[in-house]
Amino acid sequence: MPRNNLKIGIVGAGSMGSAIASGLVAAGAWEASSILVAGHNGHGCKPLAELGIRTFDGAEQMLACGPDAAILAVKPQVLPAVMGECAGALAGKLVISIAAGVPIAAIEAALPGARVVRVMPNLCVQVLSGASAVAGGASATAADVELASEVFGALGRASVMREDQLEVEGAVVGTAPAYFSVFVDTLTRAAVKAGMPSAAARELLLATMRGCAEQLLDSGEHPRAYAEKVTSPGGTTACGLYELEPLLFEGSFAAVDAALARSAELAGSK
Repeated sequence: MPRNNLKIGIVGAGSMGSAIASGLVAAGAWEASSILVAGHNGHGCKPLAELGIRTFDGAEQMLACGPDAAILAVKPQVLPAVMGECAGALAGKLVISIAAGVPIAAIEAALPGARVVRVMPNLCVQVLSGASAVAGGASATAADVELASEVFGALGRASVMREDQLEVEGAVVGTAPAYFSVFVDTLTRAAVKAGMPSAAARELLLATMRGCAEQLLDSGEHPRAYAEKVTSPGGTTACGLYELEPLLFEGSFAAVDAALARSAELAGSK
């Protein structure tokens, strides 16, 4: 049954803010009338209003309606200005930030009295298949963390962890949609070189990716054990993995290290 006893306010009607709002309605997790969204001068709000979501031209107007929790879904570079404008209205409230690279301590300092939970979602929340990491701040209660997990769990999967682990999750899971997409494109190019039509290769690879993910999620099977099911001794998959795996292993570790380094640089520049 959808939730209608708690109002969720979302500051920001961009791609992520809109995806969260519309996703909660599509998933049947919240009544549309219990979701409030503030866009800058109403930007991005029209499609949400058509779903029955309450929309506002600015954050202060939306917060005056008294949401039980406020999700800050704005870009990291915009966040300080938004917090400065709304600090008074957010005092004593549960504040959920999805801004990458902005630590909980910085948000707590800018919003005295707020109970802060930080969430790192990825782009797949747009299709209710997102992956989100959740960490509570010093004043956040267990109920606060549970509510944040419920919200983002409705958009896919959510896992509670320490804040330092959030940075790793962002460097791995947050970036993974780009990595997976590039991998599909690379395999498609290889298929074209070998003589397969590109459209057919891409469609079948994407269907395979979805099928693998669903089977692994449903079964809980280890990915290595799953791979062994299609790897016959001396077969084509075994020969392919022999060439691919060392490069994939080295590239994956290097990519995560590079993403973590860049995340630290961005955090230091704020």
